[in-house]
Amino acid sequence: MSPPTFIAILAALSVAAAVSAQAESATPTGSAALAGAAESAPLEQGYVEVNGLDYYYEIHGRGQPLLLLHGGLGNVGMFGPVLALLAADRQVIGVDLHGHGRTALGERKIDLVDIGDDLAVVLQALGHEQVDVVGYSFGAGAALRLAVQHPAQVRRLVLVSGSFAQDGFHPEILSQQAQIGAAMADHMKDTPMYQSYAAVAPRPEDFPKLLDAMGEYMRKPYDWSEDVKTLRMPVMLVYGDADMYRPEHIVEFYKLLGGGLRDAGWMRQHISQNRLAILPDRTHYDIFLTPQLVHTVLPFLDARSGQNGGIPAARAQP
Repeated sequence: MSPPTFIAILAALSVAAAVSAQAESATPTGSAALAGAAESAPLEQGYVEVNGLDYYYEIHGRGQPLLLLHGGLGNVGMFGPVLALLAADRQVIGVDLHGHGRTALGERKIDLVDIGDDLAVVLQALGHEQVDVVGYSFGAGAALRLAVQHPAQVRRLVLVSGSFAQDGFHPEILSQQAQIGAAMADHMKDTPMYQSYAAVAPRPEDFPKLLDAMGEYMRKPYDWSEDVKTLRMPVMLVYGDADMYRPEHIVEFYKLLGGGLRDAGWMRQHISQNRLAILPDRTHYDIFLTPQLVHTVLPFLDARSGQNGGIPAARAQP
């Protein structure tokens, strides 16, 4: 699940304030949480050493644990106003992924399979045998690998704007991803993206190396369709209706999970345990900032494992 390009993240950061203001005016009852989101300090923060890396984590709120994973070239703080909404009744565990935010790049190559294993160790170190997981873009890839490689540690899984294969992106996105590298670092020094990185990174001078590492990773072909079929925990896929992925790919992802293969039946007896949500008027670059995302995923996350809208149902196999 390749991360968004630097163009995508830059666009997301530049519209963040506008999206937050729009969301607050549209949902008056959530305005207090939105207003305080950026100012709320974590209840706990620290580092977990895993395979030569010091992974930064921070914890917000109390309740059932929820692992929250950010997009490529971002960090935990990119979720802005929605983090407070998620933490209202949850213990949200935000982790800065390899080379991002406060987690140094080190000498390892960036690889989502490795990150999936790393996250399993982080959760164990924090005392969690099982958590719900929400991952966005690059974080959706990390969440998917965690669920595939360590399924017992994931109760419910939400993948926001992610893919299972490289060909899921629109062609112009693949072209942009192919250009990511250190050569563009100097041109980005005045961007909010670089400034947010430099403000917290243990080694801001590693930014060109991070671009090289992400570019190298994004150019690697991948197809995890067989891995997707192995998932047994409930999974929700969430996209904007103007996302960076081809609609055909989104539908195929849901079908790999056993969804959309037949009519559910009058009594929902044939419905899949998994869910697909398409949020209207949302793109890859603003979906992670809208309270609409939180209101979409929380009912799914709050359901007990094994429940399916109140009616147990066996998962259909593709």
